[in-house]
Parts: sequence; C-alpha cells; structure tokens
Amino acid sequence: MERSFEIAVIGGGLSGATAALALGREGLRTALVAPRQTIQDGRTTALMMPSIGFLDRMGVWKDIAAFSAPLRTMRIIDATSRLFRPAPVTFEAREVGEDAFGYNIPNAPLLDTITAALETESRVCRFNEAAVSAVISAEDVTIELDDGTRIRAEFVAGADGRNSLIRDAATISARRWTYPQTALVFNFEHMLDHFDTSNEFHTESGPLTQVPLPGKRSSLVWALANHDAERLSNSPATELAEALERRMQSMFGKLKIVSKVHQFPFSGLIAERFSAGRAFLIGEAGHLFPPIGAQGFNLGLRDIMDLVDAMMSLKRSGNIDEATRRYNAKRGIDVRSRTFGVDLLNRSLLTGFLPVQMARYAGLASLGRIAPLRQILMREGMDPGSGLRSFEDLRQGRM
Repeated sequence: MERSFEIAVIGGGLSGATAALALGREGLRTALVAPRQTIQDGRTTALMMPSIGFLDRMGVWKDIAAFSAPLRTMRIIDATSRLFRPAPVTFEAREVGEDAFGYNIPNAPLLDTITAALETESRVCRFNEAAVSAVISAEDVTIELDDGTRIRAEFVAGADGRNSLIRDAATISARRWTYPQTALVFNFEHMLDHFDTSNEFHTESGPLTQVPLPGKRSSLVWALANHDAERLSNSPATELAEALERRMQSMFGKLKIVSKVHQFPFSGLIAERFSAGRAFLIGEAGHLFPPIGAQGFNLGLRDIMDLVDAMMSLKRSGNIDEATRRYNAKRGIDVRSRTFGVDLLNRSLLTGFLPVQMARYAGLASLGRIAPLRQILMREGMDPGSGLRSFEDLRQGRM
C-alpha cells in the first residue's frame, strides 16, 4: 500500500528528527523515514541562543534545559610555541546584552527529547525502515523502503548524512576534502569549577575546545595529528587525562575521563546546491566540516528554519522555482561563509608560514583590544547577519 504526504524527511539523526517535528508542528503531513538508532551518541552540542529559541518555539526546550549548561564566557588561548602569540581573548555574553551565548547539551538526551515529542505529533508518521531508493519527478517524490513499502510525497528533505541518497537522487554534486587531523571527543570531570566558561586552546595541531557541562564536568573536542590521536585514544584513561591536563595548563586541576573516547577524522563536504526541484538538503547531506566553533548543528537548525519557511511559502504560492531559488540563496551564503571561516581558522593553525601567523596574531590582538569589534563578532557568531547589522548601527551612531 502506498501512502501520501506533503513532505518526507529521510534520516533520523538530530537534523532529521528536528526537521520532522518542526514541519509537523507547522501543520504539514510529514513522513519521517528513519530506522531507530541503537547506539547512543556520547557527544555534546553547543547551541547558540537563536537555536535555543527555535527549540523553545517547538515546545521542547523546557525538557532539555535541565541537562544543559550555559555558555556565559568564551575564551581563546594561544597555546602554540610560535613567535607571535597574542594574549588570551575573552568574550562575555553580557557585553552584548545576553545572559548566555547558548547552552551545551548532550546529544543523547537531546535526541531522546525530540523523539519523544515526535511520538505525540499526530501530523508526523515515522517509518522505522531505511530508504533504499528515491525517484524525484516534476510531479512528486517516490521513496521505497527496504521492506517494500512505498511512500509518495510532494517534497523530500534529505537529512541522511554525507553519503546522502536524496542528494544523489536530486543529481546534486558535492565537493569533499580532508585534513591531516583527527578529533578526540569525550567528557571529563575536573577538580576546579568551569564558571560556565568555554576555553579554546589554539595549538599547532589545531584547536582544543573545552565546553562546560552541568557541575564540574566538561566536554572536549581535541584536534590532533592522526598518529597522535590514535596513540592517545588507545592509551589508559589516566594517561590521557594527564596529557589533557598538561595541554590545558592545569586550568581545572586534576582530571578524570568519564565517557568513551571517540575519534572523528577531520573532513569537509559542501553540496553544489542545497535544493533542486522537489528536494531539499539539510544537515550533513548539504554541508560537513570539522567540529570547530560550535557551527555544525547550529547550521543544521538554520537549514531547518529555512526549510520550514520554504514549505510555508510553497503552501501559499505553489511556486517551486522561487522556493528553491530562495532556499539555495539563503543556505548558500550561510553555509559557504561558515565553511570558509572554519577552514581558514584550522589551516592558519596548521601552517608555520610567518605572514599567516602575523595575520592571526593581529586579528586576535585586535579582538582583545577593540570592544566594538569583539561585540560585532560575538553577535555574528550567535546569529548570522546580526553582526553586520550591529556594525551598521555602530557606523551610524545608533549603538
């Protein structure tokens, strides 16, 4: 038997589940095609305040807040041994009139909360089978599942990761690249308080970023050369904790690893387009880059916000070409600018080329000394476009 929907979402990770919930809450008959996940994600996600606001509008933030930690201060520390090393740069949320930049949230309970909300959303129908084929025509989209079920939808959203079936079905190409690094990702306890502060240490192998969790606990993303990541991930937990304590300059005193250590090779992907015909790409189906600067799922949530806008526009006008054009334009500017920024930061740390190091020193030193510049960057980091708007306000004397 074939069932029909207004939109089908393919993929049940954070992006796919959140997209299905958001579309259902807007009144769209939505199919979520996503096998149940059997392995819990031990990572965390730092969501900026606009993303938190989106979760709140969907009615799930109140259930997530209890296991989240606020990010009130962010600090960049140059921990390299290079000739030009700026002083630490501190960003305070209160400088831009916010109580916090955002919150750090464990992925497993975040997905569990969204999944629970989906169970009560009558406009979302979940299929626990994997999609094996997709045919996108001028009239509709047909999805076949591995149990033989066929789903017909007016539109499809691909949230099915870097090897996206939907991206291939829509004949959208993607550029891929790799870096000579691997990230170690894990959680740890520490003796001293983090005071709701995230610290990003810049090292010759890339950034090491500590992000607070409730209590005296933090999550970590540590970029290392591939061979160092392999060696440390296979070392005893006490040895890894000691290496981390040295690398973080004993900022938190004695440390203890309290989660599994995951390895994630650094790589990147960006789609040529983010929509084509009746298909839209969200999350890692459209963009992927190293876990730097709290960009990944924040970018995915902005995909979802723009997808919801596109679908509501389609309900009003039925103009597919216009909806596709606008989605491509909005996602293209956001994704490409963030990809460029993350790539530039990472490569600037890996190179010892003196002019690049001088430029990095000048940029960080300027941020530390010039408050309006720092505030513009903070606003832009939380909400793309707001930094440029605040610059215009500053230029015209409105701030």
